[in-house]
Amino acid sequence: MTARIGVVVIGRNEGARLGACLASLENSGARVVYVDSGSTDGSLDIARAAGARIIELDAGAPFTAARARNAGFEALREAGLPEFVQFVDGDCTLEPGWLEAGASALAADPGIGIVTGWRSEIAPDATLYNAMAEWEWHRPAGDIPACGGDMMLRTELFERIGGFDGAIICSEDEDLCLRVRSLGLRVHRLPQVMTRHDIAMTRVGQWWRRAVRAGHGFAEVGDRHPGHFTAERRRVRLWGMALPAVALAGMIAWGTAALLFATALMAVSWGRSALRLRRTGQPLRRALGLAGLLVLSKFPNAQGMLTYRLRRLRKHEMRLIEYR
Repeated sequence: MTARIGVVVIGRNEGARLGACLASLENSGARVVYVDSGSTDGSLDIARAAGARIIELDAGAPFTAARARNAGFEALREAGLPEFVQFVDGDCTLEPGWLEAGASALAADPGIGIVTGWRSEIAPDATLYNAMAEWEWHRPAGDIPACGGDMMLRTELFERIGGFDGAIICSEDEDLCLRVRSLGLRVHRLPQVMTRHDIAMTRVGQWWRRAVRAGHGFAEVGDRHPGHFTAERRRVRLWGMALPAVALAGMIAWGTAALLFATALMAVSWGRSALRLRRTGQPLRRALGLAGLLVLSKFPNAQGMLTYRLRRLRKHEMRLIEYR
């Protein structure tokens, strides 16, 4: 089965994580292409040592995950397209048996357009940020609205929809899923681990930039697909934009009382989020920490949404937002 599968790995300055990713594919029997987006850390040497087919993106155009995945797909075409293509990020390792499971699911059900599995953090307890990523990754199996960039689909379908939109700097995977679903096909998550991810996040600045990128995606993909990310955008507008604006304006009339009232509302939101997380089995300390990040994330999310709006108004090119 794996001989019918091509794997596109993308990365930028992933270093040892890329080495682990390529090692996880070494005996898979699949055709592997690695696409590099301007790495300066020795990632290319690691890929060469692993014997991967390497594509280096031209730095003359903005680097995006979408552009890299499309370039990898075109490289697979040169030797004749396989039946299925698996996309995986260079900071992930692929679980043994996943390729066979994903291809079997697609072969058995023509109504499935995209198949994915669970992504799991390698070190979820290392930092609160890692724990947040682990919580984000683990979602219910079955038919889902969309998935992340680790996914498998038929190469015929990928060609038919025109691949990823290379102009989208983040949430390009959501956009692809929505276009596939518009054809009447399903996005389906199998109840098994697909990849092990190493977010390796240790600093608040990294978390902030990642949340900025998410907000940018809410705005951009939400514009392209009205009705998608509606709840996310509404929460950001309320908690990340309206509440701070009202609090600052209120300070003119009522002084610090307005600020204290806004802080109290955020504290209530934090408590409610922590209770929901506790009901899902999170330990108390972690639930409190994750809830805090969820509440505070509305501010960098708002920054990302506003960044997108300003770029559009000024007709500026969308640029990649990196958190490492």
